[in-house]
Amino acid sequence: MKPAGKRSNAPIFWSLFGAGGMLAALIGPMLVFITGIAVPLGLVLPADAMSYPRMLAFAQHWIGKGFLFAVVALFLWHAGHRIYHSLHDIGIHAGMGARLACYGLAMLGTVLAAWWLLAIGF
Repeated sequence: MKPAGKRSNAPIFWSLFGAGGMLAALIGPMLVFITGIAVPLGLVLPADAMSYPRMLAFAQHWIGKGFLFAVVALFLWHAGHRIYHSLHDIGIHAGMGARLACYGLAMLGTVLAAWWLLAIGF
């Protein structure tokens, strides 16, 4: 029987990175179009589509909370992982400090997003 190797937490970060990348590729351009072009210019969507009461109602519904949490959290993890691995390309040694900064900020942003979404109620 083979001895068990050292366990790694890398699959966790790779899965968050992959999910965030997929979401960024599929949902990101649509979000940019809707929030940056369509609604401000009055194209396709009505002018009050992103009014405060509508957005608050969206964020207070459990489906809206799930969507917003997934977008914010997975985009943060994707960005943190990309930045961490890009440090090597610009000549910065990506040691424990860089790992804590990149993944710690992603974790902090995830916790804050969950807290704020819960704070606005249902």
